Amino acid sequence: MEFPIKVALAQAVPTLPDGPGWWYEPKFDGHRTVLRRTDETVFLYARSGRIVTQHWMDLAVAGMELRPGTVLDGEAVIWRDGRLDFAAAQSRAASCVTRARALAARHPASYACWDVIQHPDPAIGDLRSRPYMERRAYLLELLADVGPPIQPVPATDDREVALHWYEALQEQGIEGIVAKRAGASYRSGRRGGWVKVRHADTVDALVLGFTGPRLRPHHLALAVGDEGGPVRLSARLEPVLAARIGSALTSSTVVGDRRAQGETYTRVETDLVVEVLAGSDRHGTLTVIRMR
Repeated sequence: MEFPIKVALAQAVPTLPDGPGWWYEPKFDGHRTVLRRTDETVFLYARSGRIVTQHWMDLAVAGMELRPGTVLDGEAVIWRDGRLDFAAAQSRAASCVTRARALAARHPASYACWDVIQHPDPAIGDLRSRPYMERRAYLLELLADVGPPIQPVPATDDREVALHWYEALQEQGIEGIVAKRAGASYRSGRRGGWVKVRHADTVDALVLGFTGPRLRPHHLALAVGDEGGPVRLSARLEPVLAARIGSALTSSTVVGDRRAQGETYTRVETDLVVEVLAGSDRHGTLTVIRMR
C-alpha cells in the first residue's frame, strides 16, 4: 500500500436512503484524518495527504496502542462541554506546531474511527476491496482493547434509529448521517456506496488560494467537492470570516500566482476546507459561510 492514500468520499443527498442493505453512522464534525501505525511510530495524514502528526500528537501517542500495520480512517474531533467543537479542531489543524501542542494540552482530541483500510495481519492486509460489513467487523475487533481517545463510531441498519440520531444528536455537534451500502468497497478518492445527509444545506470546498492580503483575503480560490475539480472563486468574504480564514492561512506555503475565471490569485498549500452554500455557484461565485 502506497502512502498517502486518497480517502473515500460521500455524495451529499437530501434524504436518508431507505431499504435493505443500508447502514448508518453519525457524521462527526471534525478534521478528516488517516491514522497509520507502523512498526516504530504513528503517522497522521490529512485528507489532502499532508502529514499532520505534529498537530495531533495526542492522537499519535494513543495510536501506539494499535497493532503495527493498522491503517484507520476517521475524524479528529475535540469535545468541549459535552459537544463537538469544530472551531477548536480547525484551529488545531491550522496552527503552527508549537501552538497546536499548547491547544492539545488545553483541549485533548479524540479519534472517531469509522473504517479500517489495512489490517495488521499480512494475510489479510489491504481491506479496501472488502465489503463494508467485513471491514466494520475487523474495525470493532482491532479497537476492542484500545479504548478512548480512539473509538469506533456507532452504526445501525435501522433507519428509524438513524433518523433519531439525526435529530437528537444535533445539539451535541453531530452534523448529520452517513449511509453506507453493506457490500460497498472502500473507494479511494471516489464517491460511490456512501451518501451523507447534513443539517446545513452546504457542500465542502478545498481552499487552493486567495486574492487580496493573506491575513484578510478578499476571495478564496476553491475546488468544490473533489480536489480535481475546476478552480472557482468565492464571493467577497465577510470581514469577520476573512479574518478567521486569514489566521488559518498564516502557516500555509505559497506556491505562486495562478489564474481562475480571468483573475489572478495566490496559490497555497493548505488542508483548509470551507463550507459553501449549496447551489451558490450558479453565477460563477461561491458563498463561503464557515471554515470546515
